[in-house]
Amino acid sequence: MKRNLLILFCLAAFICLPKPALFAQASLTTPTQYGKPFKNVPDRRDVSIYQVNMRTFGKNGDFKGVTERLDSIKALGVNVIYLMPIYPVGVFKAVNSPYCIRDYADINKEFGPLNDLRQLVDGAHRRNLAVILDWVGNHTSFDHVWIKNKSWYVQDSTGNIISPPNMGWCDVAQLNFKNQDMRRAMISDMKYWVLAANVDGFRCDYADGPPFDFWKETFDTLKLIPNHKLLLLSEGGRNDHYKAGFDYNFGFNFFGNLRAIYEHNRSVLSIDSLNKTDYKSTADGQQMVRYITNHDVNGSDGTPLELFGGKKGSMAAFVVVAYMKSVPMIYNGQEVGTPYRLLFPFTTKKIDWTLNPDVTAEYKKIIGFRNSSIAIRRGALTSYSNADVCAFTKEDGKEKAFVMSNLRNKAVTYTLPASLMKSSWKDAFTGKKVSTRSIITLEPYSYLVMKN
Repeated sequence: MKRNLLILFCLAAFICLPKPALFAQASLTTPTQYGKPFKNVPDRRDVSIYQVNMRTFGKNGDFKGVTERLDSIKALGVNVIYLMPIYPVGVFKAVNSPYCIRDYADINKEFGPLNDLRQLVDGAHRRNLAVILDWVGNHTSFDHVWIKNKSWYVQDSTGNIISPPNMGWCDVAQLNFKNQDMRRAMISDMKYWVLAANVDGFRCDYADGPPFDFWKETFDTLKLIPNHKLLLLSEGGRNDHYKAGFDYNFGFNFFGNLRAIYEHNRSVLSIDSLNKTDYKSTADGQQMVRYITNHDVNGSDGTPLELFGGKKGSMAAFVVVAYMKSVPMIYNGQEVGTPYRLLFPFTTKKIDWTLNPDVTAEYKKIIGFRNSSIAIRRGALTSYSNADVCAFTKEDGKEKAFVMSNLRNKAVTYTLPASLMKSSWKDAFTGKKVSTRSIITLEPYSYLVMKN
């Protein structure tokens, strides 16, 4: 959770702290299983993620608005919906951030009741879409239901509960992971949502904050829940996250590197180096989640259209995200080429779903081929990139795909490797035969995807 803009909001006036609440009963009891556990949670190698920010998504900013658009989400070709935090937001010292949690075992009333969340999850499951929740495990609001237990929080030398050090997040209180009671309560609350709402995993915010042994204990426990296969995404970059049980780490470095390619003419070959470092600790299909926007960078840095050369440039970048070496993530509104930023705390602008149907069609086309190609999703990568063009093959058994994406706002020539000249290629989207030449000219921000 980078929340670049949050420091500015921390100058807001404080509001009086309400009387401490008792523990939410959900933390203390194990709920019964709601519904039937979803049997079609995708293999972690085959996932495409769609991030939902409820406050910006529908006209009322609630669960029902998401449920109403499940068919449109499904039509994109994604198979996992990731919901930003659904929990009540703190008031004391707070700035209305959805990442300032007042109760891990309750729902923010602005989104609707538990039954509305259940209907959203049920609707997603009927469409073969898994649902994961955002989990903010490193810190809580200063008026969280746990706050009367001071030993559950990190304190300064005078006994005052502190915010996470050196982060600028002055609206939240740092949890103490040396306290075993706090850890057990946290794990219990995570288990609550798997059972009470039948969700399929978690995206864990600022996962680099809590220690390795906490995540290991948490996932060892959650994976004992009968009949549930969980997807676990770390919003972090530590190599030990994979050993702890996460399926994915987060592509902070990839996003920053891609911006440098577009804005500062960094060599496209830098992606090859990043692939090596990002994947050195993975096993059994563990991957990076990569993106060209999310709720943080959209507001603080800019939209994909701003950062990656408009419609054409952003699609050239997304092809690399979707096909090269990652699980792709789409942030709501990205698929309609939203030209304005969705600014923190996400209460001022809504997404206009009528915009840019041509952009939506192109996202569907790109994700559709990913879904149809086991080589793209699971195949071995061989890079043929140069300084300007991201070029690579993905191969799985007899199936092979060849991708070229020009990440420059100028026409470039690409020399086709001799080994690839021997193959017979078809356009991956049309099925028409492609006549390959030794020298290929790629127009600005254009891409070519072929299959054998």
